Formats: sequence, C-alpha cells, structure tokens
Amino acid sequence: MSAVAQIKPKAPAPKASATISSLPERPRKGFALPGWAQSLAVNTLPPLVVLLVILALWQIAFSAPGSNLPTPSVVWMESSDLILEPFYVYGSQDIGLGWRVLTSLERVAYGFGFAALIGIVVGAIIGQSVWMMRGLDPIFQVLRTVPPLAWLPISLAAFMDSRPSAIFVIFITAIWPVIINTAAGVRNIPQDYRNVAQVLRLNQIEFFFKIMVPAAAPYIFSGLRIGVGLSWLAIVAAEMLTGGVGIGFFIWDAWNSSRLTDIIVALVYIGLVGLILDKLVSFIGRVVTRGTSEA
Repeated sequence: MSAVAQIKPKAPAPKASATISSLPERPRKGFALPGWAQSLAVNTLPPLVVLLVILALWQIAFSAPGSNLPTPSVVWMESSDLILEPFYVYGSQDIGLGWRVLTSLERVAYGFGFAALIGIVVGAIIGQSVWMMRGLDPIFQVLRTVPPLAWLPISLAAFMDSRPSAIFVIFITAIWPVIINTAAGVRNIPQDYRNVAQVLRLNQIEFFFKIMVPAAAPYIFSGLRIGVGLSWLAIVAAEMLTGGVGIGFFIWDAWNSSRLTDIIVALVYIGLVGLILDKLVSFIGRVVTRGTSEA
C-alpha cells in the first residue's frame, strides 16, 4: 500500500493594499511679522491705545459749553501751527517751539554737563572714605531737597544775569543725585577689584579710570538719569522767572496772554523732550556698562 502524500495548499499571498497611507501634510506657514516689526508693534501699540483713550475721555469731559479747559479738537484748531511748524521765525521773540526747546536744551547741556563732571569726581572721592560719607551724606540729603526755584534768588544775586543764573540752578539741582549715587557705587566696589589694583600697583588715576569708573558705572548712570530729569524740570521753572526765549518763558507768556491751547502744546513738547533725554542717558548707560546698567 503506497502512501499518498498529502500536500497542504499554500496560503494565498496577501493582497497589496489598495490604499497608500497618506503622508503627513506640511504645516502651513502663517503670516509672521519680522522681528523688528514685532518689537515696534509691542512697544508702540499699547501707548497709542492708551493715548487715544485719554484723548477721547478728555474730549468728552470738556465738550460741555462753558468748560474752563479746551478739548483736543480746540487745541488743534487754535495751536496747530505750533505743532506743524516748530521752527518758524517771525521775529526775535516770535519763534517756533522747536527753537525755544533748543535754547532751553543748550542751558541744560551746560548745567547738567558741569553737574555730571563735578558730581562723578566728588562722588568718587567721597566714596573712598567712610568718614567723609558719614559726614557729608546728611548735608547732601538736606541740600537735594531744596526746590530749584529756591536757588534762583541766590544765583541772580551772585551772577546778576539770567543766563548764568539759570545754568547754576540746573547745576545745583542735578549734582546731588550724581554725587550720592557715585559715592554709593564706589563704596560697593568688590574688594577683589581693589586687591587686583594693589597687585598691579595702579596709581590713583589708573585706579579711577580702569577700576573705579567701570565698576561703579551702573550707579553713576542711575544718578545721571535722575539728574537729567531734574535738570529739565529746573530749566523750565527757572525760565518762567528769568525770561528769554526758552520754553519755560513761552509758557509764562502764554498764560499772561490767556492762550491755554499754546500752553498745552508746550507741555507736550516738554514731556517728549524729557522722555528723549531719559532714553538717551539710559542708552548711553547700557552701551558703556555693556548692558549691566539699569539706568
């Protein structure tokens, strides 16, 4: 009896899948602003929105008949020439606000420049001595609280001229925060820096420029930032009394002439220039201290 070989049928081969799995779609790129545009939008849009809200509230609050203050629309109608033409010249006293701001800035440059130079040197000297700090700091704290206009009669009696008197008022107002902050910065110089100076045998001049000023620079520029703001406040107040063609005298003259809209425009100029001065000192501080300054 012959054995019959039983052959198992082969399993059918799997059919090829009729559908091919689809590849993941490439993500669509949305519209994105460049980096500089995003930074500009983030820094510009919020202040603009707040400004528009303030102008709207101002317009609504003083639109009633008989209101004592003008609305933004009235300011634009009556004083738009001061905004659109800041550098016109129609006479020795009839000039645009741009020229008046430049005249005031010139006085600020002299007064604040002297305050910065002398204040840094005096603060650096005082900061190296504990006894000088203890003896002079109370005096500085008293003098820095004296209002700028309180110095004006003394300066007029000393100089007999409005221009140097205004410069002195700026100087005496701005110097105290520079001295105090510089002295504090010198006192906080790490002892390791002083040890390095002794090892290198640096003299006082080399120590001042190579160790002291760079180490105390964040404190110095904090004082300079406060000082430049006080300088701008002082010159506007001083010019109201000393006269001339500065922005402060323009405000006083506009008040005497009952031109409230001109005063409001001048206040906008003053605020913008003060902001620019603050940002300028802050920028210089970041450059000098390589980003370590908080000024």
